[in-house]
Amino acid sequence: MEPQFMDPLDRRIVHALLVAPRASFRDLAAVLGTSDQTVARRYRTMQAELDLRVSGSLRETRLGWDRWTVRVTATPDAAVPLAETLAARRDTSWVRLASGGTQVLCAMQTRTPEDRSALLDRTGLLLDRLRTGRRVVGISANLMLNVFSPDAWSWLSSALSDEEVAALARHAPGHPDHPDHPDHPGHPAAGRARLSEADEALVGLLRADGRASAASLAAATGWHESTVRRRIAQLTSSGALQFDVDLDEEAIGIEATAYLWLSVDPGALDATGRQIARHHQAPFVAAITGPANLLVSVTCRDASHLYRYLTEQLGQIPAVRAIESVPIVKTYKRTALVRPRSGGS
Repeated sequence: MEPQFMDPLDRRIVHALLVAPRASFRDLAAVLGTSDQTVARRYRTMQAELDLRVSGSLRETRLGWDRWTVRVTATPDAAVPLAETLAARRDTSWVRLASGGTQVLCAMQTRTPEDRSALLDRTGLLLDRLRTGRRVVGISANLMLNVFSPDAWSWLSSALSDEEVAALARHAPGHPDHPDHPDHPGHPAAGRARLSEADEALVGLLRADGRASAASLAAATGWHESTVRRRIAQLTSSGALQFDVDLDEEAIGIEATAYLWLSVDPGALDATGRQIARHHQAPFVAAITGPANLLVSVTCRDASHLYRYLTEQLGQIPAVRAIESVPIVKTYKRTALVRPRSGGS
């Protein structure tokens, strides 16, 4: 859906950040055809009014880790403290309250076979520590097998021309023409990136602010600025590090969000996942284990828009046998960033 409260220049800035999330305001302005002061001012306004965020995160599939979607059904008094505690964990990337406040939905990361085997036990221990275990009705976890989604909502990545995207891409750390890229001629530290404890600390800082300056990152890590820049380029080019650009859904006029669990004919699962990923209402689509084998995140203007999407688009796909829809009532964490308690849904 098209965002409210964003003019064409705002959308161009957001698209530019998707291409080159750490590019300077000067480099962004040069491609956008405006001044760096204007870009900086618009960026800060969107931060304040639309909760615009750029954040770094680790890509599980490139590191051999697994990603799970976890559903906990509980009484309302148990669900809220559970959601808050899950949001504070390092191994969750999004946490949402759904179904009138009786379900907590989250994505959780497992890095080792021991993590995978202990996933439900860890969740249960967490519930015990919150003293909510007696009020938890059920827990289920499904492994994400494949993510079909593009890197961004289509309306966020269609504001620039191909030429502008190509010009901006050279300012992205993972681009081969970037001076800090490991394959750039003369680069002193070519080779495959391996994640270390120091890298984890760096990614933690980028998770809080993906546009943090090399100087501030160097001061926090104890590294030299050039080392910080090279390490970000190495991790990005290897696929281990990615950057997300996010906006508060309500702030841009999205009032109906839901997660859908679809039961799809196995032989048509891949084609159906790719088809739904092209829908502008579906920013996230993934194949998962379990009786419902496709998970879809849906964003719509209102309940009527959601109804039309379910009946006129998803309902017309022959391979979709059943749909379970779960409305979201509050978001506690998105793109691995904890939202303020006063932040609404």
